[in-house]
Amino acid sequence: MRDKVLKIDVQSEIGALNAVLLHTPGAEVENMTPKMAQRALYSDILNLSIAQKEYEQIEGVLSKVAAVYQVKDLLAKVLDNKEQRESLIGKICVTEQATDYFETLMEMNSQHLVKVLIEGLPAKIDTLTAFLKDEYYALYPLYNFYFTRDSSVTIGNNALICKMANKVRMRESLIMEAIYKGSGAFACDIINAHDFQPTNRDIFIEGGDVLIARNDILLIGNGLRSSAQGIDLLLMRLCKANPEGKFHVIVQQLPDSPESFIHLDMVFTLLDRDKCMVFEPLILGDNHYQTVHITIENGRVSKIKTVSSILSVLKRLGMDLEPVVCGGQIDEWDQEREQWHSGSNFFAFAPGKVLSYARNQATLREMNNHGFEIIPAWDIIQDKKSLDKYDKCCVTIQGSELPRGGGGARCMTMPLSRKQVEW
Repeated sequence: MRDKVLKIDVQSEIGALNAVLLHTPGAEVENMTPKMAQRALYSDILNLSIAQKEYEQIEGVLSKVAAVYQVKDLLAKVLDNKEQRESLIGKICVTEQATDYFETLMEMNSQHLVKVLIEGLPAKIDTLTAFLKDEYYALYPLYNFYFTRDSSVTIGNNALICKMANKVRMRESLIMEAIYKGSGAFACDIINAHDFQPTNRDIFIEGGDVLIARNDILLIGNGLRSSAQGIDLLLMRLCKANPEGKFHVIVQQLPDSPESFIHLDMVFTLLDRDKCMVFEPLILGDNHYQTVHITIENGRVSKIKTVSSILSVLKRLGMDLEPVVCGGQIDEWDQEREQWHSGSNFFAFAPGKVLSYARNQATLREMNNHGFEIIPAWDIIQDKKSLDKYDKCCVTIQGSELPRGGGGARCMTMPLSRKQVEW
């Protein structure tokens, strides 16, 4: 953690990382039963001790190259302020129909309240209404919060507070809004998606669907977690914030199933100035999912049209990317299996330097074939190898438990500041 106010500044997916926001999974992950797994959007329940050991590798590697901020620390700062505490708790209680617990929450000390807001608050079964609801929790644990990518998006000096597709995750966005506004740690403009037509169920957008290819090019997934209306809202707010100049938005439609296709970054991520990771059947193959190119000039949409693919339009815009295929190019089964376990979900902490799961062996072989040295995370953490000695490398974290939550390295990292990329 740093006491100095950090200016949010993210202009690409690959610029060298200056600062990142993480949330180490805690008791909220264990406060789950198989019965709750579907509600929590998980494919399985996790073993916390193993998940934390795996997550330790992410934080260990990133702390070598950037300032690491933790959600819990920032949230405690927010809650130390009475007015901010009252505002946040009020929003949470109203959103989750838990107004009976407002006073109880307000009376807790900040550290205890942080735990409750993340790990869950058991319900008081002291009325007929509470008994008949048959709910163990008044506030459910935030099982998905270690995927810090989804509830907010950093674009330039803006923090987009997302309106999540599933109500079970809305508290994450409310917490992130409070952190960006009230922790005192960051300087940024706020774009709020959940305070615009809050009852409109057609408006939703999540951070896993928003990629910054270049400072003038956004890539956005349109599927189960980001609606066309949610994307339109983001573009409207960006046009208002940038009334002059020209930028491009490339929207990729995503399938409704399987559930591993929930976000664009599960099928496409940037690796380097000239390389990207793709799930071949959707990004390179023939299919009926549209790719739409939107051109915005001087604060308004000047052109919108269907294009053949993400890579073709990026090439026309001066980004000629070589695709690296998730699962390798030989076996479609490997492609499907490894995409399911977040094989396309890479996080770049510098151009050509990325984080990924070690389990996706076919994908890692393909990365190695494209010039990336494969390095176990512990070798970096324990100073057995130095990142400075490699032009291109893939640092691998063990992943037996974390992938069960449905995400990879990019999902678990929220960049706050990156260096400019020399294109």
